[in-house]
Amino acid sequence: MILLTRLNGKPFRLNAIYMEQIESFPDTTITLTNGKKFVVKESEAEVAERIKKFYQEIHIMHAAASAEVKEVE
Repeated sequence: MILLTRLNGKPFRLNAIYMEQIESFPDTTITLTNGKKFVVKESEAEVAERIKKFYQEIHIMHAAASAEVKEVE
């Protein structure tokens, strides 16, 4: 799970495995696979970095693979 902050300043944890989409409208909006949406203070890039670290921690994404993904972006 990753730590995020709601627009009202309240922190919460969200399971990154269920995230389907991250957009900025300009507020960062996260859409889960069930369609539920969360608006957070963190930027799209910050959320993506936290997801990457989470995946590495639970061994879904190897550190070398994440470096290759970053180069492609």
